[in-house]
Amino acid sequence: MMDDAALTDLALRARAGDRDAATLFVQRTQQQVWRMLINLSDRGVAEDLTQETYARAFRSLPGFRAESSVRAWLLSIARRVAADHVRALRARPRIDPDITLDSAPVTATSGDLSEAVALHAVLGTLDPDRRLAFVLTQLLGLSYQEAAEVCDCPVGTIRSRVARARDDLIARLADRGNPADPERPANRRRDRDQRGSASGHQ
Repeated sequence: MMDDAALTDLALRARAGDRDAATLFVQRTQQQVWRMLINLSDRGVAEDLTQETYARAFRSLPGFRAESSVRAWLLSIARRVAADHVRALRARPRIDPDITLDSAPVTATSGDLSEAVALHAVLGTLDPDRRLAFVLTQLLGLSYQEAAEVCDCPVGTIRSRVARARDDLIARLADRGNPADPERPANRRRDRDQRGSASGHQ
């Protein structure tokens, strides 16, 4: 991945009218933008939201001062695009909210596709602020400082949101385990109850 200084240089050259720099800037950043948006929405709209993010970004380039991370600046725009999309969805009837295989947030092999889909489904149940902090730092690899810039909040808030998101994910992924697994606590209790009931009838 290109470092932030090189990306900033591309953005500044694009602002000056260098079309090749603009194209390269998109190529070097679009994977992160898309991955962020697919985790905040789904595959069906992520590409459109990505295009809208870059449309807004290039309109906003004249005001970009390069005083902070260019990735944080770009992903802040993507966050607002996603928020606008959510508001638009709430303003009209929701169709089918179910997660499908086509909504997997990352490219997965056949061995881990189910895990990727499960993670995407559980991420969707998290508090939106916690989900965004987790996606930015744990899936996209941003620093806590960069994530704080994207979310417009203190670094300590990001750390807290990530920690709570991690706890939520662990608990919810455990709840989504195989209901037939005999090692699950609920099933062990059920088996003990059934054995106790059977011995009571003997």
